[in-house]
Amino acid sequence: MVRQIKLTQDQVQKFVSVTSKCDFDIDIYYNRYIVDAKSFLGVYGLDFSKSLAVSYEGYNQELEELLGDLAVAC
Repeated sequence: MVRQIKLTQDQVQKFVSVTSKCDFDIDIYYNRYIVDAKSFLGVYGLDFSKSLAVSYEGYNQELEELLGDLAVAC
């Protein structure tokens, strides 16, 4: 599943904390870069002025709620 989100610098710690609890891979696609969503430094190094595509193949209720809060209308 791929979801479009918008992050701020203040939300990075919570985002990485939630993704780290998941037992499946979660990637963030930004331009031509792919970043591990469980990596604080990787996520923090992104440009927060643009929307990000989050790709994952599992299910976690806390992750779904967080992505719903961060979702960007397409």
